[in-house]
Amino acid sequence: MSGGRDDRRPPTLGDLLDDLDELEDTVDDPDERERVREAIETAQSVEEPAVFGRTVVGFDSGDAAESLLGALVFGIPMLVEGGTLEVGEFLATRPLFLLATLVGGLGVVASIIYIADFQDVRVAKWYLGVIPRRFAGVIGVSLLTALVMMTLWGRVDWAAPTVALSQVIVAFVPMAVGAALGDLLPG
Repeated sequence: MSGGRDDRRPPTLGDLLDDLDELEDTVDDPDERERVREAIETAQSVEEPAVFGRTVVGFDSGDAAESLLGALVFGIPMLVEGGTLEVGEFLATRPLFLLATLVGGLGVVASIIYIADFQDVRVAKWYLGVIPRRFAGVIGVSLLTALVMMTLWGRVDWAAPTVALSQVIVAFVPMAVGAALGDLLPG
């Protein structure tokens, strides 16, 4: 079962997980299927020594801390820059542009995590059956960071909630990009 792997390179944990997933699909006996599922869980918990090319599964407190660091590195300049407030005011009067900004930012984050191939990211756990845990964690950390920091530093006036929320979203988008990179990039 080579799973379409390039035989010119050594197999990775990702290759093993692909093979186990294929095996799980072919097993008919429920007890054997459970044994394959347990083998998959064991393989997912194996620590890999490589910095790049690791298989990343789950989202824990260490990942949240890395995301927070990335969000702050990308976000602090946004918090002190007046342009963030101006763009937020502009977007507050243009809901479709605000929505496009938010959706575009979420798309970039999903692309960094699942498409850019910095690491082999596996979705092991879901929230509500549709939101991958890592994506939710990165988004949650960066959104909370933007909301709290913008409020604590007096960068938003919640008396005008539409403008304030728009300004928070403008700060959130680069924070989310930074959080995704901080979570996946080593060191």
